[in-house]
Amino acid sequence: MKTTRTYDMRGRAAEADRTRARILDAAVALAGEVPLAACTLPAIADRAGVSVQTVLRAYGSRDGLFTAATTRAREQVVAQRATPVGDADAALDVLAEHYEAWGDTMLLLLAQESWEPVAAEITATGKLLHRDWVRSVFAPALDPLDAADRDQAVDLLVVATDLYAWKLLRRDRGLDRAATRERMYRLVASVLADIMEGERA
Repeated sequence: MKTTRTYDMRGRAAEADRTRARILDAAVALAGEVPLAACTLPAIADRAGVSVQTVLRAYGSRDGLFTAATTRAREQVVAQRATPVGDADAALDVLAEHYEAWGDTMLLLLAQESWEPVAAEITATGKLLHRDWVRSVFAPALDPLDAADRDQAVDLLVVATDLYAWKLLRRDRGLDRAATRERMYRLVASVLADIMEGERA
């Protein structure tokens, strides 16, 4: 009896975890399609295939759900953007895949950041994560520079790899994924070549 009861409890706990994950995934997915104001608890519950009460039992409130969903999305982004240090070619492959998966969601959030506090918090964190990614990935080229030159080089690499650079090429120009990635790579290569030239001068 005890073994059966323990098994049942573990099964229920596992199912509860799956339900919580499904709710988080639904919230993240919906936030990529509609403004955050439209990401209501009924809309998220419907997307997840659960009741609003189930969402509230899992996360307590809409704010609690958004906090958990933001954390989950950030962890996914950080894992997806893991890149070999010093490998510009691999970096652009990773970035291209990341923007294909998350680019439109991030653009929608950026469009709301001036009036939606949750969007502003998410995008502010995203900008910091991107700058830290640039510093880490291109560290071998950046580390020999003095502080002022390094800061300028980071700025240029951030611009070359920024979401809006991707948007201009991929969405506004209508280039395919490969062409977008190649143009962004050439921007990065130009900055890195300029850094190398400055070091030799």
